[in-house]
Amino acid sequence: MKLDEIDKKLLNILQQNSKLTTKEIAFRLEMSNTAIHERIKRLEKEGVISKYVALLNTEKINKNFLVFCHVKLIQHNKEHITKFEKEILKLDEVLECVHVSGDYDYILKIYVSNMKAYRNFLINKLTIIKVIASTQSTFMINQVKNNTAISLL
Repeated sequence: MKLDEIDKKLLNILQQNSKLTTKEIAFRLEMSNTAIHERIKRLEKEGVISKYVALLNTEKINKNFLVFCHVKLIQHNKEHITKFEKEILKLDEVLECVHVSGDYDYILKIYVSNMKAYRNFLINKLTIIKVIASTQSTFMINQVKNNTAISLL
């Protein structure tokens, strides 16, 4: 799907605050409510907008211990990849799991309350996945930038 400049501006606005009304967005883009509504529906239908979410303050919910865990599989084959990916989908602590190139096979982004909670997760949930050969954990010291918006302009 080809995005025009209005689509891009609209998507940037929605990424900053998806709770704005179509009237507020229409005013910012100097368009009619109907035109904005139709564009949003088209972008949703085409899958450009995949969902709307609330971003939580991790400190307020006691989940501000961020860990990046590098995972190496015993063997990099279809069976092990499928097994690992199926099991990782069951772990609520894992917010992101990406299959990567390099020394490790996957990188996990994990939020827990503290080191003790991470140790418990590691021992009782992650390392019991039989296809894992090794893990390496990196802990966040300070978050310099955390953005969910993808620039389109």
